[in-house]
Amino acid sequence: MRAASIPAPPGRVIFVGAGPGAADLITVRGARALASADVVLHDALTDPALRELAPGARWIDVGKRGFCDSTGQTRINALLVQQARRAQVVVRLKGGDPSVFGRLEEELEALAQAGITSEVVPGVTSALAAAAATQRPLTRRGRGRSVSLTTAMTRAGELQATRTADTEVFYMAGRQLAALGRRLREAGWPAHTPVAVVSRAGWPDQIGSDHTVGTLAQAALLHSGRPTVVTVGVGAEAVAPIATAGTAGTTATAGIASTAAVGQASTAGSALAPPGLSAVAAEAALTAP
Repeated sequence: MRAASIPAPPGRVIFVGAGPGAADLITVRGARALASADVVLHDALTDPALRELAPGARWIDVGKRGFCDSTGQTRINALLVQQARRAQVVVRLKGGDPSVFGRLEEELEALAQAGITSEVVPGVTSALAAAAATQRPLTRRGRGRSVSLTTAMTRAGELQATRTADTEVFYMAGRQLAALGRRLREAGWPAHTPVAVVSRAGWPDQIGSDHTVGTLAQAALLHSGRPTVVTVGVGAEAVAPIATAGTAGTTATAGIASTAAVGQASTAGSALAPPGLSAVAAEAALTAP
């Protein structure tokens, strides 16, 4: 008699936070997981340089792009299950941190229902990258004791603003900055409240500008068409002028900041390019036991 074939057990899925921008913002654990992948399902805004860590893997673009064509969530869930049944290690590479506005809950549920094991590797979310770029700590001793991370746009496409913490960070508001300023006033934020706006946080071309709730509309043109994080309240207050080696170290005036301080700080501070990844992250990934 012929022995019945036993189907191979499904693989596993590792959710990896790629960080908010350049490839070398991924964690060492995330880099190791990526290096082990047979298949990578990646977001639109992840750095292409991360492919160096998994050159033999099959890369599938499942990115979501605001106001553009994108992969539906149901399709992503189905692809995760399908690929996990075909490959040993599937990495779901998400921009920022998987647990922050990353639709992680739905993907975990889909895997659990299919009996597929999973793991989550955290990453740096763009709110933290923006705080680092502008050197504006989100918490301050004695007066900045709470932080709220909020998506400005609801599922119905409505713009909402709240005042629930000493510092509020709004994601996905780049196309609605003028309207966000009005909503912030309606939510009870005084017009003079400081606001820091950073677009493409964590990338070499990141731009930062200083405003108040009353002048936030002025940021619209500067950050047009770029993924933007808006920090309101205590965490938006400047600690000291930003000065970096080899730059002028200029600061904000009259609502619109000089972009040199923040943009050049990123470029001068680290390469944020494939060579940096190859020297640090790739070595850590490929030499892992």
